[in-house]
Amino acid sequence: MTQMHRMKREVGLVGAVSLIAGSIIGAGIFMTPQTVILSIGSPGASLVVWACCGLLATMASFCYAELGTVIRESGGEYIYILRTSGPVVAFMLIFSALLLLKPAGLVGLALGFAQYVVAPFYSDCPPPVLLILSLGIVIIGGVVMLMKGHTENFQDSFQNTNVGFYPFGIAFYQGLWAYDGWNNLNFVIEELKRPEVNLPRAIIIAIFLVTGLYLLVNVSYLTVLTPQEFMSSSAVAVTWGNKMLGNWGWIMSVAAGLSAFGSLNGSFFSGSRLCLVAAREGHMPDVLSMVHIHRLTPSPSLIFITAIALLVLIPGDFQSIVNYISFTSWLFYGITLSGLIYLKIKKPDLPRPYKVPILLPILVLIAAVFLVLAPIIRNPQIEFLYVALFVSSGAVVYIPLIRYKLCRGLFTRLTLFLQKLLQVAPADKL
Repeated sequence: MTQMHRMKREVGLVGAVSLIAGSIIGAGIFMTPQTVILSIGSPGASLVVWACCGLLATMASFCYAELGTVIRESGGEYIYILRTSGPVVAFMLIFSALLLLKPAGLVGLALGFAQYVVAPFYSDCPPPVLLILSLGIVIIGGVVMLMKGHTENFQDSFQNTNVGFYPFGIAFYQGLWAYDGWNNLNFVIEELKRPEVNLPRAIIIAIFLVTGLYLLVNVSYLTVLTPQEFMSSSAVAVTWGNKMLGNWGWIMSVAAGLSAFGSLNGSFFSGSRLCLVAAREGHMPDVLSMVHIHRLTPSPSLIFITAIALLVLIPGDFQSIVNYISFTSWLFYGITLSGLIYLKIKKPDLPRPYKVPILLPILVLIAAVFLVLAPIIRNPQIEFLYVALFVSSGAVVYIPLIRYKLCRGLFTRLTLFLQKLLQVAPADKL
């Protein structure tokens, strides 16, 4: 089976917007509002943080839009780092992403989905705390309360604001976590119709939509719940639902399960493409670069990333891993943006159907450095050292397995066996 196959360009503008917005909204908006307001100290300042996080995600997305139209290959920041910073740094990213970042995120979403689905049927279980799909219900409920004159929670809304480097840093750290998924479309560039047009359009529509929804949802929370109720609640969305909907509060659990499922689908979609591109570039076994001969889907990559996610689930101490995902993510976002700045300075003549001012990636790079260093400078923990060592170990693994291709014969025999078993063939670039 040596015939080359190609995945089809089937993702249009609507699908692209759905992929970005669906991945973001299911990534943790209802897990972090309490932490944001606890860190910043006041309702007014928390809304400013949410707006600024949306602005930063938008700026970073615009930078990725230019990268996606200059380097028209799937793989997101992996392929951008490979083309600008070299194979070693790119392998460190793929090593960290496929063994930690993507599987841990998938496990979190899957656990959230399972918890939300069973919550309405087991009243003794703790309420869901991660995701809510029914943003419209929350927003409408807040509008109704505002129309009834319930604005007392917004009086002196900036009182008790915690001003300082650390509280703002932690608040941004948590807020940006809820925007995770803004870069998912860059992982599937080769399946996007007219990427030079639809990529920036989808980013603009989706990010502005999500930012607006997030602000309205938080306004609704602050309208219905007092700041004390907000900060003391372990599940602010469920607390809101119980107060506004009464016996119909179970609707929030069902909607949350649907939201988690949608986000899980988007994460599998982008994660499998990352794995495929890495294998195509020689940084993973060849079989992971192949697609099904009939369905033209990267089934080996989907199976691989699912298996790794199941292994991540086994230890049970998942939360200690999740706490440092954002740290690692923004480290590589910073490296990616450095590559964009390099391309703008050293290769200004490259075709750029869409481009941003060089000031934009510089500002986002400064923000990325801040997000990486803020928790270390103010509250250094040994876990950050473990994460740094894990990321660095990718360079050690690269030397024998990729640079000198040890065990190549074993991988070749395994590839032939799996190729026949899974009915897959190499995938050509579009």
